[in-house]
Amino acid sequence: MAQVLEFKLPDLGEGLTEAEIVRWLVAVGDVVAVDQPVVEVETAKAMVEVPCPYGGVVTARYGEEGTELPVGAPLLTVAVGGAGEAGPAAAPAAPEKGTGDAESAVSSEYSGNVLVGYGTAGPAARRRRVRQTSPAAAPAPAPVAVPASVPAPAPAPASAPAHQGPVPVISPLVRKLARDGGLDLRQVSGSGPEGLILRADVELALATALDHRTPAPAPVPSVAPAGERVPLRGVRGAVADKLSRSRTEIPDATCWVDADATELMAARAAMNAAGGPKISLLALLARICVHALARFPELNSTVDTAAREIVRLPDVHLGFAAQTPRGLVVPVVKDAGRRTAESLTEEFGRLTEAARQSALTPADLTGGTFTLNNYGVFGVDGSTPIINHPEAAMLGVGRIIPKPWVHQGELAVRQVVQLSLTFDHRVCDGGTAGGFLRYVADCVEQPAVLLRTV
Repeated sequence: MAQVLEFKLPDLGEGLTEAEIVRWLVAVGDVVAVDQPVVEVETAKAMVEVPCPYGGVVTARYGEEGTELPVGAPLLTVAVGGAGEAGPAAAPAAPEKGTGDAESAVSSEYSGNVLVGYGTAGPAARRRRVRQTSPAAAPAPAPVAVPASVPAPAPAPASAPAHQGPVPVISPLVRKLARDGGLDLRQVSGSGPEGLILRADVELALATALDHRTPAPAPVPSVAPAGERVPLRGVRGAVADKLSRSRTEIPDATCWVDADATELMAARAAMNAAGGPKISLLALLARICVHALARFPELNSTVDTAAREIVRLPDVHLGFAAQTPRGLVVPVVKDAGRRTAESLTEEFGRLTEAARQSALTPADLTGGTFTLNNYGVFGVDGSTPIINHPEAAMLGVGRIIPKPWVHQGELAVRQVVQLSLTFDHRVCDGGTAGGFLRYVADCVEQPAVLLRTV
């Protein structure tokens, strides 16, 4: 007889607490193999396909495309161990809970791959499910034969029984919200799957407590502004959060300089005319950045605010801004300081194509120590970049265009570019930042300067 197992949205790493369903890859009634991708989701980091650790027949799916689910919420149920007896009309039974549940009987249908929360040792290695104090108070969500929206959180009662054991909260933001409001999470009933406490539960409990302490104010009529409303979530929401954090935490300053890029463009043309792999302008600018950071390591650092220390980083992992249909992303070229111009060109190309295809992994988008932003591709001359938190600096490069320029004492038309450096004023002063930017400009104007340092 088939056993029906529930597959929950796993922890996808990097501290992510939710994901949006972009596309279902299976339907109810489909037969899936162990580790077969079943759904494509978008996190704050990237688009990923989630594999199911069970093999069997899909009996239910939870959530429509476009629905945002917290980590730990049910994704689908699979009938395993008797796939021939299960079909699209098979009603899934709620998985048993406890250390002796029936899942141990189907360990042969388990994945050997590691998903956080679904270990390689079979069901015994999974996260222990949090028990409800009253099973009738929060029944398991009813499976549906077609995609269904996740129900909105139900209002929490004013007085809820205290939790026994660990409080079922996944998001650290929810814990912080409760802590700042002086709320004991043990007294809150969660409206999420298996009693999971959501942000809406905490906000409702805080509002209820406030109502008991103060008289209700007279209602003030509010008028919502007209216009289209676009949810700040997924990549767009992650960008908004990161930029806001940068502006809030980092005391940044910007300096800029115009540089004659005629010789750099000529050097690139000569390199590409010599045969072999083509060298991109971005790769040459990256090489210049790497050598400048070796001279001014203060800018390849981060600030540990808790320890009140500046941490100078030993390697340069170079991020670069890439515009995609889903928004701005910053892929990272690992160990940029150890790469040749050819290797940098190849890696920039690989990551750019992956960004366009929404195929970047969380590893491709994390770990940067310095960012290079070529906004000249948008046809603009200058900008004041926002630092990619928790980095300490970003170099911006405008478009390279013919302009009047005094060259060797005479007025001439030269290829001119504006360079701007935004830096964290905590890690260095203007002298260091100016020295870095001037060295970059010298290498752009006279590439031989760079050759003398290699």
